[in-house]
Amino acid sequence: MEKTFVILKPGTVQRGLIGEIINRFEKKGLQLVGMKMVQLTPGILTEHYSHLSSKPFFPSILASMMAAPVILCCWKGADAVAVVRTLCGVTNSREANPGTIRGDFGMSIQENVVHASDSPEAAETEIKRFFNAQELYDYESATVHFTYAPNELKD
Repeated sequence: MEKTFVILKPGTVQRGLIGEIINRFEKKGLQLVGMKMVQLTPGILTEHYSHLSSKPFFPSILASMMAAPVILCCWKGADAVAVVRTLCGVTNSREANPGTIRGDFGMSIQENVVHASDSPEAAETEIKRFFNAQELYDYESATVHFTYAPNELKD
């Protein structure tokens, strides 16, 4: 099964949306295999958003992502990266479809409630960046056989 990485951003924490958003991933059938609350630092954010570090809006991203603690999550499931991206909706929350996390809870591009890995390769890098091996759990969910057909249960 594939793993992916999600950050519930400071606005999610401040607005009391943590449970509602986690509930959506769980209801879909994704398995939570790692979660923690942290206060992000300029160092890790500069590494994480290195592709944006030369942009004029980068200081605003840093300030936003350090405004409050965040919730870091690692989710596991078949095609987890694509499934989570679909649940989240497009980056610009104003353009995100109703029923998606950003479409239902966001009104901004920057303050768009969640970050989600955009590829399996990015997910692997981001999971390693934010979690150590002891913070991730490998266990069989009691509902796995009611979530997937036998031929879909692959590692």
